[in-house]
Amino acid sequence: HDTAVAGLNGYLAHRRPCSETDPVFVDARGLPLRYIAVKETFDRLVGTAGIVPAAKRRLRLHDLRHTFAVRALQGSPTDRSRSGAHMAALATYMGHVNIYATYWYLEATADLMRDVAAAGEGFITEGRQS
Repeated sequence: HDTAVAGLNGYLAHRRPCSETDPVFVDARGLPLRYIAVKETFDRLVGTAGIVPAAKRRLRLHDLRHTFAVRALQGSPTDRSRSGAHMAALATYMGHVNIYATYWYLEATADLMRDVAAAGEGFITEGRQS
C-alpha cells in the first residue's frame, strides 16, 4: 500500500543502512530486532489499544500474517486461470517452500471453503471448471 511504502521509505531515510546486507529493522543499539522484543511491543500495543479478541485466547503477532494471507485469498481473482498464479505469488511472498502450506489458508474462513466446495461440485457433477 502507498502508505506502507511511504512509511518504510521514511524509516529507511532516517535509519540510513550502511549496506544492502544490513538488517532493515534494528533496535536502539543498531542490532537486528529480536522476535521477543517485537512480540512484547505488539502485546503492549494491543493492550493499550484495548483490543479484546473474540475468542478466549490472546492475540498473537503471527495472527497478522494469517489475516494477511486470508484477506489476500479473499481478494483473489475468481477466474480459475488467474487464481493459480495468485496462489503461487502468495506462496512466494509468504516464503513458503511448498504451495500446500499456502493452500491451508483456504480452510481459514467459511466463504473460502464454500467457494472451493462449489468449484469442486461443479467440476464433479457437470464436468465444468469455474
